Amino acid sequence: MDILRYTAFSSDPAGGNPAGVVLDARGADDAAMLAVAAEVGYSETAFLLPTDRDRVMDVRYFSPLAEVPFCGHATIATAVAYAEQHGPGDLTLNTRAGTVPVRTVAAPDGTLTATLVSVPPKSEDLRGPVLAELLAILGWTASDLHDAFPPRIAFGGAWHPILATPSRARLTELDYDMDALRALMLRHDWTTIDLVWRESPEVFQVRNPFPVGGVFEDPATGAAAAAFGGYLRELGLVSVPATVILHQGVDMGRPSLLTVGIPAGEGGISVSGTAVALA
Repeated sequence: MDILRYTAFSSDPAGGNPAGVVLDARGADDAAMLAVAAEVGYSETAFLLPTDRDRVMDVRYFSPLAEVPFCGHATIATAVAYAEQHGPGDLTLNTRAGTVPVRTVAAPDGTLTATLVSVPPKSEDLRGPVLAELLAILGWTASDLHDAFPPRIAFGGAWHPILATPSRARLTELDYDMDALRALMLRHDWTTIDLVWRESPEVFQVRNPFPVGGVFEDPATGAAAAAFGGYLRELGLVSVPATVILHQGVDMGRPSLLTVGIPAGEGGISVSGTAVALA
């Protein structure tokens, strides 16, 4: 397989979230894809499987430890990599979470931006002993939670608990037991934990612990961004249609920029970003 390496949600190789990209993985079985993802070592590697329809692909996503149903940053990286070889335009990706359309456009300077549209989002309550266990592992207390942003488990292709804090300092001080959090997340089929602080009405700072992927923190999480957009719309926390900016990876030295489009109604959430090839 021809393995490409890109960083998504940044035009700077020093920022964003690195992903492996295989534009043609036909003939590879699950074990081979998992082995490649482990060798690449990034939080996710995407494997495209072309179909008999033009620009319609099946896609699989693997972390170094396991397969995940959907990965936003690897989707953005894949779309940009594909556009560099075949030209910008529309792609239809058949993921394990559902069909995800992606459009890649080129700016006058040649910069490519990809926009995915998630499957319809949804969310569920997060409370009681499960919330208490999550807070304890993170070292948070109930007083660290933002009154206007209730804890929820949100879905935009994968499940992510959302915890919002009114304190930037609380977001900065990320320290947790990876084994304990990973065990909790595996029990409940969570992909990352979405920790957010509202900087202004349409701008959020975000951090995403990702122990189930074998890393302490994810520098950019497109699936969580889609889930968060659905959460904001469902709870009436933004006036739709809305565009929300997420800054992620800042505290770990890999700044990432995710643009989230939240339409009115019940449709999917768009997540946009750039990507650049890594040496």
